[in-house]
Amino acid sequence: MKIRCLFALLGALLIATSSFAATIETPAREAIILDAQTGTELLSKNADEKMPPSSMSKLMTAYVVFEQLKSGRFKLEDTFHISEKSWATQGSKMFVDINSDVKIEDLLRGMIIQSGNDACVALAEGVSGSEESFAIVMNETAKKLGLTNSYFVNSNGWPNPNHYMTARDLLILAQHLIKDFPEYMHYYKELDFTYHKIKQGNRNPLLYGFPGADGLKTGHTEDAGYGLVGTAIRDGRRVIMVVNGLKSMQERADESKRLMEWAFREFRNYPIVKPGQVVGEIPVWMGEKDKVSLTAKDDIFLTVANADRGNVTIKLKYNQPVTAPVMADQPIAALSVQIGAGAAKDYPLYASENVAKLGLISRITKGIGYILTGH
Repeated sequence: MKIRCLFALLGALLIATSSFAATIETPAREAIILDAQTGTELLSKNADEKMPPSSMSKLMTAYVVFEQLKSGRFKLEDTFHISEKSWATQGSKMFVDINSDVKIEDLLRGMIIQSGNDACVALAEGVSGSEESFAIVMNETAKKLGLTNSYFVNSNGWPNPNHYMTARDLLILAQHLIKDFPEYMHYYKELDFTYHKIKQGNRNPLLYGFPGADGLKTGHTEDAGYGLVGTAIRDGRRVIMVVNGLKSMQERADESKRLMEWAFREFRNYPIVKPGQVVGEIPVWMGEKDKVSLTAKDDIFLTVANADRGNVTIKLKYNQPVTAPVMADQPIAALSVQIGAGAAKDYPLYASENVAKLGLISRITKGIGYILTGH
């Protein structure tokens, strides 16, 4: 394995700062914060512990419904019938009328903005015929999305010992919602919704006074405490946060804003490599060319704490020797990045061009030369 330091890519990151370490404590029982652009985890506390997700599990109900809309099976203006079960559902309500027919879009707003449990049941029954059947679809979708520590028994997060998620799974679900259904994200930042002349406000505290906030969902039960899946975007950089187990609405509001502000203030994203940019070159053994240039296929950004700006190491890694033939776009090396004392992360690098194998006579000549001279 050959490793070579690449100082040219560090740029402004080589400038050390006098900031304190980017650590923070939180009274939340569970918490996780992620930079969505780079996938860098900024904070984790009991993120893999199973917990009651309360109304935050409505994000899965929304995901399933959005899939049905995207597939063309339903349209927003289609209606679902309101059963007695939906109408009689306890907890927060949209206040739908029994035996009425309500547009899917209204039910979505009732679930997302008003956190209506009745709207959830109506959506579940409209999609799958019963809430029990819908829960099966929720669990199938969870498996597909890689939620490894989640299980759903209802559509709205009503307390049940067999209904659980982890903060990490909620964060993964939020990532998929944002990425897969940008056309429906606007519902999550709407401040209020009026149905049957009853106006109810969005409970997400980030929407009130935190610049860039645009989602996603609050939750609360006696066992779970107060929770939030929150997200905001500033200057093209999105941060996603999950907190749960807080003691009051006020603590949830204060803590979610404090943590989100910390994430934007203490960390920055730096572009390191652009697609097609030549990162370096490595020798090729027995090739018509002695070297081949390396490029990246995607943008490479680093999320770096202000305190670590002067403590970033970037290295080029590859297995030696790289033997011809080499094909363009063949992965033959990696850009290895280590920030502070954290684990190194490797980004694949690709050959920029074809390098053909030398002919037989040339290979023999080169081999003899190597034996005699060592190069």
